[in-house]
Amino acid sequence: MKILAAVIVAVIAVLAGLLTLAGVSPLSLPASIETGTGMSAKLACSARHLSGLDAEQIREDLASYGPALEAVSIDYDDRRGEARASLPGFSATARHRPGLGCALDIGDTGALDALRVPELAPAEGPWPRGDEVTTLREPLQSRAAAMLAEDNAAGLETRALLVVMDGAVAAEAYAPGFAPDTPLLGWSMGKTLTSVLIGHLAYTGRLDPEERALFDAWSADDRRDIRVEDLLQMSSGLDFDETYAPGSDATHMLFAAHSASEVALGSVPAYPPGTHFAYSSGTTNLLMRLFAERLGGPQAALDTLYRDVLGPLGMRHTIVEPDPSGIFVGSSYVYATARDWARLGLLLVNGGELDGRRIVSEDWVRRARQPNRSANDPRYGYQLWLNGGGSERRWAGLPDDAFAMLGNRQQIVMMVPSRDAVIVRLGWSDGSYPVSDNFAALLDAR
Repeated sequence: MKILAAVIVAVIAVLAGLLTLAGVSPLSLPASIETGTGMSAKLACSARHLSGLDAEQIREDLASYGPALEAVSIDYDDRRGEARASLPGFSATARHRPGLGCALDIGDTGALDALRVPELAPAEGPWPRGDEVTTLREPLQSRAAAMLAEDNAAGLETRALLVVMDGAVAAEAYAPGFAPDTPLLGWSMGKTLTSVLIGHLAYTGRLDPEERALFDAWSADDRRDIRVEDLLQMSSGLDFDETYAPGSDATHMLFAAHSASEVALGSVPAYPPGTHFAYSSGTTNLLMRLFAERLGGPQAALDTLYRDVLGPLGMRHTIVEPDPSGIFVGSSYVYATARDWARLGLLLVNGGELDGRRIVSEDWVRRARQPNRSANDPRYGYQLWLNGGGSERRWAGLPDDAFAMLGNRQQIVMMVPSRDAVIVRLGWSDGSYPVSDNFAALLDAR
């Protein structure tokens, strides 16, 4: 026991030093351990069982978030579908459930264990209904392949690059080890899928974006005035800490909480609703909580996702992962192939309809692309980043009507209605990506 205690002390001392180097105070060590083990277990489990990455690649991807994570040990039990991340005396485990992805083993997972994943009928034929792609165009295909190679020579870690023109896949390129059927983590691009799910409820008459009094817990205070639209536009006024540091609301929500939406549900008001834009993954998970509650629970939400959205859109290689309580983590945990992300983008370019199947109303898409009412940054719509609507374009080289899904590590789905184009970039960039220059070059290569 004395030897074990000495090892634990030594590892904690090393981790504290790594945290200091990474700019994190050692005083936050308990939260750092919780975040580090939870993050490692969750991301490793999903990367292995959904994306098919090997242990070495997973370790490299995690290490890009900071040297402290290199001290975390990760063990895999493929028979049980588990990934266990540990430090001496501390551990976190995530388990894979087919069709549901991975969730951390936190608290009572009975509701999650009870979920039954609907089957999607196989689809054949040309994309987007099926996965046959015979529409690649030169010189666009050559430019996309060269761009991916240039990205990776520069250390940008682009894994998939796909361009849709005039409703068809015009170019696609993949890094070695990745393919058209590889689901990849979209991080915050999942927010846009959340918006589509809420839009589908509006289209079918089960919700209105102007609704207030959304949750019982808000009925007795000022939060009862928050509208669905305020949540969609990140202007709820709630004081949610989106800082990605140990112990923040965001990291606790994603890597330590039994219920992701409970974290934001308890947030207090900081601004009147609709007046201040503040990016908040917590509000997205409140929308997913609302989605489940309005439908009658997690199983009904899962059924609706598959039957009414993923199936009709042909998104058969997409997984939306629930938290341990069974509610989707729409803010961050959606894995999809480049072709599936492109389907979602094309739905919005087409005004809410794809391949003759309407998912949301044309009016919903119009509202989704409108600037919000905040005083500080109106260039954000319904879980979508807007190029126009402010004093200057977000991406100077792209048309004013461009709008995008964006995710950590530079996941991007750029939609440009005036060019009838969708560009998907998936990867693992530790830093910025030349979105404006690269995507403008792809648009010009058509």
